[in-house]
Amino acid sequence: MSPGAQKSSHEAADSVAVLVLEDGRVFRGRSWATIGTALGEAVFATGMTGYQETLTDPSYRGQIVVMTAPHIGNTGINDRDNESDRMWVAGFVVRDPAIAPSHYESTHSLEDELRAQQIVGIQAVDTRALTRHLRDRGAMRMGIFSGAAAHKSVESLLVQVRSTASMVGANLTEDVTTTLPYLVPAQGDRRGVIAAIDLGIKSMTPQRLSERGLDVWVLPASVSAEQMLTTGVDGVFFSNGPGDPSSADHVVELLQSALTARRPVFGICFGHQMLGRALGLETYKLNFGHRGINQPVQDLRTGRVAITAHNHGFAVLAPLEGQIDTPFGRAEVSHVCLNDNVVEGLRCLDVPAFSVQFHPEAAAGPHDADPLFDEFVDLIERSR
Repeated sequence: MSPGAQKSSHEAADSVAVLVLEDGRVFRGRSWATIGTALGEAVFATGMTGYQETLTDPSYRGQIVVMTAPHIGNTGINDRDNESDRMWVAGFVVRDPAIAPSHYESTHSLEDELRAQQIVGIQAVDTRALTRHLRDRGAMRMGIFSGAAAHKSVESLLVQVRSTASMVGANLTEDVTTTLPYLVPAQGDRRGVIAAIDLGIKSMTPQRLSERGLDVWVLPASVSAEQMLTTGVDGVFFSNGPGDPSSADHVVELLQSALTARRPVFGICFGHQMLGRALGLETYKLNFGHRGINQPVQDLRTGRVAITAHNHGFAVLAPLEGQIDTPFGRAEVSHVCLNDNVVEGLRCLDVPAFSVQFHPEAAAGPHDADPLFDEFVDLIERSR
């Protein structure tokens, strides 16, 4: 629940709302969905579709999402596209919300769902100008203020924004991980059983793995290495998730245990950063991150370019050319983002492990990277 949130009314829907960035920049708009205060890191997402998956992605924990597409909410909310059982964003910024949804699967409007989950939003903001500002100045803390809070002085609102915890150093894994293990059973012919470490996993990911004949045991991030290896007899998957990868030491130890045991490992997004750290590489915060469903990534082995879905504000620091000596043998960068040369994939050459920074489960997003799940299954079968 966003701090200070309270249910909105139709009369309040057109009331003033204020957006304040930690560098003092102010944008004014109108309140939307829930009236109150939202505080978090300001990030922008470039997808023209997929807002339901974005809102329910645990990787957005602690972040206020700015949608760069001008019209949001056109297809409403359905019962199929949630990536978890709740919305995780701290707040939501749009230019023009849909007046009425239109889609055969829609059950209700986006505004109704935001209000039901008490997510504070703001509309009628110049999101193009806001996005350009974040690109120039970098991701920063931000607040949305509506209702009584919107009438306070900007100076007092700025104090609130600057008192919000930074994403740097934030350990958010325990906020989003499952509390109990659960099984997503294999579909069709069973080809193996794996452990999936839930660092903020999206529901489509274990589904994609189960579609390939894998029993997927989704485990809490606090699981012991012994239980992880016992459960994941054929391989271990490390999921996406929020927070600063430099703070997740226990997960790094889990991944190192899997590498030592020579269990096949596949990591995506936060899991990719964990593999990087397990190999002795450093991570760093990007200026404004990659978030959206239109990011070009090149496979350095084949030269093939895939259009991929991203959601990350941190990255792995590694040389793009040549082999990397690690405590687990040789490794190399396998993928790179063509927009800015950020490392988008790692591959170990002496132990069965690889990772990508993007989201091959395509929820929401293109399906170009879907074969990576097949590569994981192939790696499991070759490692037996």
